[in-house]
Amino acid sequence: MKLNEEVLEMNNEPTRTMEIGRWTYDWLVGMGFSDAFASYLNLIVLLCVVVILIYSVQFFVRAALKKAFQKITNSSSLSFFGYLTKNRFPHFLALIAPLSLAKNSIPIVFADFPAWIGPLNALTEIYMVFMIVWMLMSLLKSGLDVLKEKEPFRDKPMESYLQVIQIIFFLFGAVYLFSTLTGKSPMVFFGAMGAASAVLLLMFKDTIMGFVASIQVTTNDMVRIGDWIAMPKYGADGDVLEINLTTVKVQNWDKTITTIPTYTLISDSFQNWRGMSDSGGRRIKRPIHIKQGSIRFIKDDELDRFMQIQGLSAYIIERQAIIQEHNEKVKANRNIPVNGRNLTNVGLFRKYIDWYLKSHPGTHKGMTMMVRQLPTTEKGMPLELYLFTNTVAWLEYEAILADIFDHLLAAVKYFDLEIFELPTGKDLQDVNFSRASSLSNSNN
Repeated sequence: MKLNEEVLEMNNEPTRTMEIGRWTYDWLVGMGFSDAFASYLNLIVLLCVVVILIYSVQFFVRAALKKAFQKITNSSSLSFFGYLTKNRFPHFLALIAPLSLAKNSIPIVFADFPAWIGPLNALTEIYMVFMIVWMLMSLLKSGLDVLKEKEPFRDKPMESYLQVIQIIFFLFGAVYLFSTLTGKSPMVFFGAMGAASAVLLLMFKDTIMGFVASIQVTTNDMVRIGDWIAMPKYGADGDVLEINLTTVKVQNWDKTITTIPTYTLISDSFQNWRGMSDSGGRRIKRPIHIKQGSIRFIKDDELDRFMQIQGLSAYIIERQAIIQEHNEKVKANRNIPVNGRNLTNVGLFRKYIDWYLKSHPGTHKGMTMMVRQLPTTEKGMPLELYLFTNTVAWLEYEAILADIFDHLLAAVKYFDLEIFELPTGKDLQDVNFSRASSLSNSNN
């Protein structure tokens, strides 16, 4: 029904033919009030009555619907009705009765003001469209919440698709309102939209790019809800909380929230730690810097002392046999240690680290594990530990890492090695004191 036709029909009716609202007007006129004053006062009284009725109907209907949905939720295993209550579906559904009451009351309340009836009916039509869209969105959100309980959908960016459907609903609502209020065909609306397509594309550029990005992210399984991602360019380093049509929310490790555009997930590079989490092991890649001046050969009379270190005795026996065979073959002069092949303290320490890592209960035995020498620098010779822990939990990982390096740093001195570190104030003070003492002795 077109509003213009409805207004014409109401304007052709005699004034105050609505018997429900006539008695108040007649009573006021009988009290001696003028016709104009009686009309306005009658309008106020009828408005108050209608507002009270609308509020009462909406309150009781909403309460009854909430109670009914709650009873259904408690008596059945269906979580859908619980989500309907959470997403305010009973509230929107309860608006049907008061909206019908309001629409039917307009000709009665405003019988003396026919010029207002048309615009008010148009407002109720607009509100009805929004109410229907809200109800549909509540149903969709509830269905989405149910899907999130299922394992295949739990980490998928379903909010993006929900927002697309929401835009479509509002578009159809806008077309219906345009057709109802203007009396023109919906094709006129789409024709106007086509003429303004360039402007619309510019306005909704981020939305369109976000929708395309959401599809690609889901199809290629690039990011899921709960993944740990790092995008230093945007200051994001933490867990993905939400992926919607336009933004991705990341909760950083300091509990701040970083919001980045969805399309940057396909236009920029980022690091996803899901592979590490799924593998069951987290990498340790850290060097120990050995002071080069402390590296030396091992004398034969020192072998017994090093063989007492757990994990080295079998290696020393095997290695020493190979070294002696080689030295006898090349007739090396062993009076000078540099001749032939020798064991070194850093080599024994490297072998001890290898044994210690393999026997440590916190290391992953099925992944790469090695100790390697890196090129020497001004900070000494780095011995890098490259291995994986058997857990990806952050606290457990840090505890295992600290336990390994605590032990190895304390074990260095048993191999007559020193850890390189820059000199501190006390070191410089000791050097100056030693130099002063030497000068004093030389003068004496």
